[in-house]
Amino acid sequence: MYSIVEPELCEKGVTLENVLDSPEGKRILTCIQCGTCAGTCPYGEYMEYPPRRIINMLRRGHMDEVFKSDSILRCVACYACMAKCPRGIRLSDILLPLVKEQVLANLPEIPAELQKSLQNALRYGNPMGESSRKRANWVTTSKTPVKILANDPQPVDVLWFVECYTSYYGRGQDNSRATAKLFNALGIDFAILGNEEKCAGDCGQLTWETGLFETLTDYNMVVFKKYDFKRIVTGDAHAFNAFRIRYPMYGFDYKVEHTTPFFAQYLDRLKPKLKKPLNLTVTYHDACCLGRRANIYDEGRDLLKAIPGIKLVEMTHNRINSICCGGGGGGMWLDTFFKQKGMERLSERRIKEAIATGADVLAVSCPYEIYRFEDALKTIPHEKPMVVRDVVELLAESLGED
Repeated sequence: MYSIVEPELCEKGVTLENVLDSPEGKRILTCIQCGTCAGTCPYGEYMEYPPRRIINMLRRGHMDEVFKSDSILRCVACYACMAKCPRGIRLSDILLPLVKEQVLANLPEIPAELQKSLQNALRYGNPMGESSRKRANWVTTSKTPVKILANDPQPVDVLWFVECYTSYYGRGQDNSRATAKLFNALGIDFAILGNEEKCAGDCGQLTWETGLFETLTDYNMVVFKKYDFKRIVTGDAHAFNAFRIRYPMYGFDYKVEHTTPFFAQYLDRLKPKLKKPLNLTVTYHDACCLGRRANIYDEGRDLLKAIPGIKLVEMTHNRINSICCGGGGGGMWLDTFFKQKGMERLSERRIKEAIATGADVLAVSCPYEIYRFEDALKTIPHEKPMVVRDVVELLAESLGED
């Protein structure tokens, strides 16, 4: 069975036309039509063509009918279908992106929000359309030093890939300042690319825009080769996903870590520094790219339990059964489309579970989730106040003042 713990690289150059000639194509044809994929998909009831039916149509040679439907736009690349497929078919890694690519070519019109984000990523290197010259401006607001490699190109241990939302948006910059504080508290030798950095492009790959993904990958690979570092660390679960799964097809051979498991491995050194009690009840959301795709479940919880005064409670759906925030696979920019189709936002479905725990804080490990859940809290009634915080923000707060 295909392992979701140690990724097998997807084959470069595989298209929907030749996928059945590949080893993964042969695996696809072993589908037993059990319906697990459709049943576990958070938007399965809204899909005319869930994964099981797509495979059925592929076998029958009726894929033109699939390409004319916008059904696949409802896929938010949450990996639920792939994680639970009894045949181990890499649905979210291979088949569904290939289908999405073909659907794009047949759709008369792409939803406006998604189209704009893809155009911005191509033109500016970020989906928000912000100037690349402003990407490192947040560094001036950090109370702890952050080295930019272009200004000081000396070898470092860690290249910290900050990513887009944590570079440009104020709420995301809270995450960046917290991460810098933790790096410095642990004495980590790190630096960032600053204005040279561009989006890792994971959602370009998992939506259907493979040309955009390859453009961003080629650019980032050139920049990586300019500098001397031992490993890449990122707090963005989608960038982590791209570097771990997709970039090796383009010559990427660096060790890559996400900030949550990265700091967890330093817990023995970090825990004595966590001296400020927070006295909060916290529930933890498992990010899809970390949980179902990389089997990273315990590390975030271990970090939270190390903070004095934290009481950890679980939502009904957790770990492999966690409900997606709805931001992956282009979902970050499809809320208007989903609303037009009468679909409940997954972030609202998830926030209801978080509220039911009675927690003060919903803790996350991906910058997308900050925005998804903070927006959901504005629309879902709740009597007890709740805030959304990244795990690194809570750790940095427990460190106390600089």
